[in-house]
Amino acid sequence: MTTLYLARHGETEWHAEHRYAGSSDVPLTAHGLDQAAVLAEWAPTAGLSAIVASPLSRARRSAEPAAAAAGLPLRIDARLVEIDFGAGEGMSPGELASTYPDDWAGFERRPARHPLPGGEPGVDGIARAMPALVELATEFADARVLVVMHATLMRLLVCELVGIDPDQYRDVFPVVENCALLQLEFPWQGDSAGPARARLLGLNVPPVAVR
Repeated sequence: MTTLYLARHGETEWHAEHRYAGSSDVPLTAHGLDQAAVLAEWAPTAGLSAIVASPLSRARRSAEPAAAAAGLPLRIDARLVEIDFGAGEGMSPGELASTYPDDWAGFERRPARHPLPGGEPGVDGIARAMPALVELATEFADARVLVVMHATLMRLLVCELVGIDPDQYRDVFPVVENCALLQLEFPWQGDSAGPARARLLGLNVPPVAVR
């Protein structure tokens, strides 16, 4: 059984205005860098065997201090990039509701299957990123791995892993704190006859509380 610690990147410059940052490479704020430093304090105490990150700079820069502190190379996996929000990139919910009212209404009803204009369906993001987690669980069986990634993709993947309709990700997991830990035991079950599942052991856990 592999223990996966999924962590959202630190705070970005679009965070305060609640702007959608998917494929956009938005930099961390000073506070975001401080959050990454807290993650780095925890990393050398956690018995990690690997640290992996999305290539977007907000995830990579959040993971780099942890990798350095734990004495591990930072792996970059392009499959872990955030969902592409298309025309919604850089826009707030209010702006989307006024500019694309029908598309926004559809997204609110079925956010995993009704993308914003020109965006990536959430279910496609699951199909893209899930093999990355499966490969880590295979390579690092019975070990601990930190994966630094993005809030929407993380919630979609966890819904899939625990057997929840991914269209419910915004309701079931309304908040993912920056640089907090989501802890999974994976795979919990699964074979060629069905999907792998995971046990969710913790959500939004401050790194200093996890040992």
